[in-house]
Amino acid sequence: MNTRPLELAPNLNNAVTETEELTLYGFTQEEVISLLWLRQWYQNGGSDRMEVVRRLEFTRHLVKHGLLEP
Repeated sequence: MNTRPLELAPNLNNAVTETEELTLYGFTQEEVISLLWLRQWYQNGGSDRMEVVRRLEFTRHLVKHGLLEP
């Protein structure tokens, strides 16, 4: 998976960068930095809660397919 920020990629067809898009949605510069940092951290396995996330996803799957009552 390519985790390089879009700002470092060639700007094709005047595409809006990820940072600019988040700014257009009203995020402050500090919030944009935090969001990009968190995404990078989670993509690189920085979460020690993956076991919990996997169990919740499995439970969601069971509920979604009617194998477990909500």
